[in-house]
Amino acid sequence: MEHVNVLIIGAGVSGIGAACHLRMRTPGRSFAILEAREKLGGTWDLFRYPGIRSDSDMYTFGFAFKPWVEERDIATGEAILRYLHETVEEYGLREAIRYRHTVEKVSWSSDDARWVATVRRGEADERFQMSADFLVTGTGYYDYDKGHQPDFPGLDEFEGDVVYPQHWPEHLDYKGKRVVVIGSGATAVTLVPSMAHDAAHVTMLQRSPTYMYVRPWVDDAAVLLRKLLPSKLAYRLTRLKNVALQRGVYAYTQLAPQRARAMLREMAEEGLGPDFDIDRHFTPEYDPWDQRICLDPDGDLFAALRSGSASVVTATIDRITKDGIRLSSGETLAADIIVSATGLELKFLKFEMEVDGRAISPSDLVTYKGVMCADVPNWIFVFGYTSASWTLKADLVFEYLCRVLKHMDDGGFAYAVPRLRGVGGERRPFITRLKSGYIARGADRMPAQLDRAPWLNHDEYLQDILLFRRGKLDDGTLHFARKR
Repeated sequence: MEHVNVLIIGAGVSGIGAACHLRMRTPGRSFAILEAREKLGGTWDLFRYPGIRSDSDMYTFGFAFKPWVEERDIATGEAILRYLHETVEEYGLREAIRYRHTVEKVSWSSDDARWVATVRRGEADERFQMSADFLVTGTGYYDYDKGHQPDFPGLDEFEGDVVYPQHWPEHLDYKGKRVVVIGSGATAVTLVPSMAHDAAHVTMLQRSPTYMYVRPWVDDAAVLLRKLLPSKLAYRLTRLKNVALQRGVYAYTQLAPQRARAMLREMAEEGLGPDFDIDRHFTPEYDPWDQRICLDPDGDLFAALRSGSASVVTATIDRITKDGIRLSSGETLAADIIVSATGLELKFLKFEMEVDGRAISPSDLVTYKGVMCADVPNWIFVFGYTSASWTLKADLVFEYLCRVLKHMDDGGFAYAVPRLRGVGGERRPFITRLKSGYIARGADRMPAQLDRAPWLNHDEYLQDILLFRRGKLDDGTLHFARKR
């Protein structure tokens, strides 16, 4: 069977980043990227709903090694795809990506010191196997096939269109239509102002409010630096500035939650005016960052609400009727189109996994430094930050991957495996900072962490810089071994 040194699963931001780091830091090492879909891009190619954009600035969501040079740093999905395609071209990755290759199972053998992947290829469902020394999974954290869908009574009676953001119809015509978007997360906040330009009216129906943070589409300071300095230096300085800003804002919300609540309320009042019922519609009961704060670039959502082209209703659903939604209050929202933007479903592993014949369940796993798992050799996964840009973590993970691979080369080791035996400690959910509904629903589909290092998932960029760039590799927990 075909053999590669490193097998990367997923050709999204994480998979492409992994391949670039391997090419830069360990030249000559063979790798392949298996992508189940027919195009690269992951999330940014899967989601096609109106207005799709990043909710992080591209100076921190972009790769550390490739400057973001477009004017808007809150980028559209199309711009992010353009950036990813440029990266693939610049680092010569086209031939490494195998499209329509779905990994169904991966099996580790300690005797052979290798992974064997069972892969389904193309529309004919042809199956074959390939082997690898090391496995990298960049497949994200949610189910690509379906989002979370509550059981709304009467949904099958609705005579209009029911649309799910994860499977947006290519030619959906909403011009002049009455649209109700169910949800108040990042997807809903993006959809409402985008659809309001053409729809007769768009209503955001939310069960509970979400905090909104307003910032410009364009970072003027970054644009100025790019005019004055070489591109890479300007990018590096802007990235440092934005990392500091992200961490500073997050720290402020944790140290002074009441002041942070007041600041976000004031931001909403500036965008909506004093007569808007901000306490009802944009003041959650929880503290900032107990759930994600939604980005509202240039106050687009607030502008749509002020103009009357959109409105927000905070209420619960009684049932769906043939021509709209009846609320628990008895009020009815008329609708021609219902968009169910009700969240994601967590899915950590997209394939079966075995280690020496033992089936692995995600809920049985305990993470090591938030990137490897106890007693699973030669495997690194990517799970980005919950309160900062995903790619900040991914870049550090791949630097660490290359350090591990070089250490194995130098010592003649065949595999690296974190050993948990004899370690006590309290098991904790992998994600502890967020208390969002989709996190709670999917906790049993995620690994656990312990209450002590090195089994902690810090979810903190500054700590991870030291951990992944400077931390000792052979630390007594990560064991390096030669082939049996």
